[in-house]
This record gives sequence, C-alpha cells and structure tokens, in this order.
Amino acid sequence: MKTTQIPLLIATALFCAGASAILTWRFYASFIPISASASVTLWLMAGLCGVLAWRVRAHLDKGRIGLDRSQLNPITVAQWLVIGKASAWTGSVVGGAYLGMSVYVVPRSGTLVAAADDLPGVLLSLFGGIAMAVAGVILERSCEVPPTSDGEPAAAA
Repeated sequence: MKTTQIPLLIATALFCAGASAILTWRFYASFIPISASASVTLWLMAGLCGVLAWRVRAHLDKGRIGLDRSQLNPITVAQWLVIGKASAWTGSVVGGAYLGMSVYVVPRSGTLVAAADDLPGVLLSLFGGIAMAVAGVILERSCEVPPTSDGEPAAAA
C-alpha cells in the first residue's frame, strides 16, 4: 500500500469545495440548519487518530511491536494504518465540502439570519475536517515500519 499523497488530498478537497460552493449557491434556501454538533464526529475521529498515532510511536520507539503480549501486534498497526488512510480521505472530502459552504455562508452572515445561524456549524465542521485529514495522515505515517538497520530484508524467503 502506498502512502497517501498530500497534493492529492488537497486536490480532492478543492474539487469538493468547488462542487459544494456551486450546490450551496443554488440550493442554500433548501438546506436544513447546520448546527455545531455536526462537527462532533470529525473532532472525535481526529482525536482518536492522534491518540493511535501517539500509541504506535511510543511502541515503535521502544521496539515493542511484535507478537508478544507486552508488544503491539503488527496486524493491529496495519489496521490502524487503514483507519488513518480512511480518515485522511474522509477529512479531505468533508473539509472541502464545508470549505465550499463557507465561501457562501461567511460573507452573508452579516445580512442573512440563516447564514449567521449556520456560521458556527460550518466553521467547526470545516476545521474538524481539516483536523481529521491531518490526524489521519499523521497516523498513517506513524504506522510505517522503518527499514532494518543492518540492510537485511525484513522477511527471509
């Protein structure tokens, strides 16, 4: 599995922002109110990815990745890598979507009551998506196994 490329995450976020901005400009009157609680899941996943990255780093630094009970199982690390990759992409898409909405909501928050009401939810979700994408990339990068120091292959054939 290849590491997630940050320029692709940014391009995805910008594409989603453009699509979301177009849809928001056209259909904002039909939107349901966007509350600040919409961002809770994004922030929780960002926090979870941060904790998992810290835990993997702590075990890697001490050389405690392995199959012993006191070690962190390599399969668990691989599963957390997938969580990090999925979080990075999800944060990119959701953050981009809320970026597109914010292009409409922020300038109109002084004149539209609905935009003023939606502003906290849109901004919290925008930053929650960005935080989730960043935390996902950090978790993914934390789960990479460093090469052996003696130049030997990792697994003997």
